[in-house]
Amino acid sequence: MAETLTSRERVLCALRHEEGDRVPIDFGAFRSSGIHAGTYARLRRHLGLPAIRPRLYDLMQQLAEPDDDIKERFHADVEQVHQLAPSFGIPIDRWKEGVLPDGTPVMVPAGFDPVELPDGSREIREGATAVGRMTSGGLYFDRVHFPAAGAETEADLDRLCEWKTYTAADLEFIRAQAERLRARDRAVLLCFGGNIFESGQGLMGYQDYMCSVAGNPALVRAIGERLAAMYVENLKLLLPLVGGLVDIIACGDDLGLQRGLQLSLEDYRALIKPYHREVYGYIREHSRAYLFLHSCGAIADLLPDLIDAGVQIINPVQISAKGMEPERLKREFGKHLTFWGGGCDTQAVLPHGSPAEVREEVRRRMRVFKPGGGFVFTQVHNILDMVPPENIEAMYAAAYESGGYP
Repeated sequence: MAETLTSRERVLCALRHEEGDRVPIDFGAFRSSGIHAGTYARLRRHLGLPAIRPRLYDLMQQLAEPDDDIKERFHADVEQVHQLAPSFGIPIDRWKEGVLPDGTPVMVPAGFDPVELPDGSREIREGATAVGRMTSGGLYFDRVHFPAAGAETEADLDRLCEWKTYTAADLEFIRAQAERLRARDRAVLLCFGGNIFESGQGLMGYQDYMCSVAGNPALVRAIGERLAAMYVENLKLLLPLVGGLVDIIACGDDLGLQRGLQLSLEDYRALIKPYHREVYGYIREHSRAYLFLHSCGAIADLLPDLIDAGVQIINPVQISAKGMEPERLKREFGKHLTFWGGGCDTQAVLPHGSPAEVREEVRRRMRVFKPGGGFVFTQVHNILDMVPPENIEAMYAAAYESGGYP
């Protein structure tokens, strides 16, 4: 029997590809391993935990900040350091009472004041500009403003876009969280971002950006150059403040679809990888934290390039996507990557299976990913609205029960 480790020791052991006492568990410590606030409230009731108003820290995805009692219940080993304004530029340093569309009481950021429209939809606005919209009967906000839509030249980019660096308030918000969380025994994950491909889509809109990948690659490179330069400037401010306080720095860039990549390998290598390498290389050179990348979809063919660019941890491990079979991933990439996720399918099994089916799914994934370390358990992606609470309880119970070494 392995010696009992602290949560932080357990996570670091897994990241070193070593077997500790058990597989570490992430419950809601990242913006793609989180839980919808309405589902979170129902889960607390199901578990018999005190009724509270969940903090809605991610407005776009409607994610709740997990409380200590439920993290302890599910043996969570990881804590998250947030950005000051993680969605739509709305700070999360002050709170007020609010409700979800289904009437669930929550705490919302003080600056969150959506405009109700006659058709029942809600908009988040910056001045007169709608930047986010939730349709009538919807559950999430979609981005609806793309500042560089229609851009064709570098001059257009510089006229239409702001390339922002951290303010003193941004840095103080991050530092204070990192210091507070470091005093606990859990591993600390800082959600940095650093998106290149996905941010290009966010600046221009999906259609304009993807057409530029095919027809205006110089513009795509110009976006990548400006984004990478902005991220490196932010890292120069950030990394000295959090050195020794955070264990994992998380970046994101969704590169896959359900059955393949969003762009060819050749286009990735020419248009995106140089900027990934610049940002990830800076983190690796100037920090002892492990580099985590969130990238959805069928990305197995890209993993060698991502490893080459500096990625050490991959999430969400979308096991239902083409070519993402757990056995293949562990066999081909298990020596180089820690798999952070892939513990339970969130498209079919978790929302629609029985608790028994959820438990068996978790056990199967454990049998593949657990040996030799290099695995942090969490479900494939966020736990969405209306997932049965008994399935969530079954998933985390099975992860704890089946995660022990040897």
